[in-house]
Amino acid sequence: MRILTALTYYYPHWTGLTAFAQRIAEGLAARGHEITVVTSRYNRDLPAEETYNGVHIRRVNGWFRLSRGQVMPGFLPEIQRQLPHHDAVQVHTPMLETWPVTAAAHRAGLGVLMTHHGDLVMPAGLGDRIVQHAVGYMLERGAQAADIISIYTLDYTLNSDFLRPHIDKVVPVYPPVVIPEPDPEVVAAWRRELGLDGVPIVGFAGRFVEEKGFDYLLEAMPMVREQVPGTVFLFAGETNVVYESFYQRCMPALEANRDHIVSLGLITDTQRLANYYAMCDLFTLPSRTDCFASVQVEAMLCGTPVVATNIPGAREVVKVTGMGKLVEPRNPRSLADGIIEVLTNRKRYLRSRAEIAAIFDYERAISDYERLLGALARPAADA
Repeated sequence: MRILTALTYYYPHWTGLTAFAQRIAEGLAARGHEITVVTSRYNRDLPAEETYNGVHIRRVNGWFRLSRGQVMPGFLPEIQRQLPHHDAVQVHTPMLETWPVTAAAHRAGLGVLMTHHGDLVMPAGLGDRIVQHAVGYMLERGAQAADIISIYTLDYTLNSDFLRPHIDKVVPVYPPVVIPEPDPEVVAAWRRELGLDGVPIVGFAGRFVEEKGFDYLLEAMPMVREQVPGTVFLFAGETNVVYESFYQRCMPALEANRDHIVSLGLITDTQRLANYYAMCDLFTLPSRTDCFASVQVEAMLCGTPVVATNIPGAREVVKVTGMGKLVEPRNPRSLADGIIEVLTNRKRYLRSRAEIAAIFDYERAISDYERLLGALARPAADA
């Protein structure tokens, strides 16, 4: 098949959405399909065109950044140039251009798979509210027009005001998750280097933005240390998020806990990321909203149990694996109690890598996307 993929950010941009989209594209390319990605050239140092891991990437210049997105007048014309050379279209959302891309694909006689990575949740500022309504309108029209919508879990679909009206064409597909096995010797050396030998370590990771709920974790930290003295909280991720000032708003709480937080910055090397997870005694996801955080599965594949908030979508991983504990969302006391429980009874929550990999199987995920796109591409290919 020849698949045209549209999304705002792609490699080397680093978010959960782009990581999943990259794994799908590269997984399909490895099976002999021709994959072309049209995305933003958000950094002018990036080439306008390149082939990376078998995927053809065409980047369109953005005129300027609007909140989390890019304003790209050349995006739709590039899509239209590519449509005659492809058999089906995959659109990764949320994305402003969802509806016009879908409409253009249909005019060209191509089916569209809309792969939804989570409802748009913007900060409370006026500008962000305007963006949310504008993008939300385009997403809704795109969802109405899409032939198939893939989402990670049925749980999220049933609790999403955006997806629920389209449930008749929603297909749940677990995302492709892949991470190497940790290197125990490197993990032990890293612990020593950080001065954390014998210290209980709670990991947390991601962009330091409001939806991730790190402010609740900051409130929970003294409660955890009261019951499990010496606990250190190990952060991996970005703090300089240009579209949101949440990190700056959290500075008083960060300062109050600074002696108990170690920040490693953004980790993009997968082997180093695996070693990071393995270094942690547990990993926590205190999110306000989260469709499906790959960090949970990655942590479990590296032998680390998870404490996550009991919210639609995000709770799926702990529920189906039993490798962790769910806690009440937006509740620092409940979060602290969950962390304390898993730290003090860790063996109770451990599962083998093979058990987790059997549930979240990379090749099965690629096969699922291959089947969905094949169902859409067949009429165009036969024609």
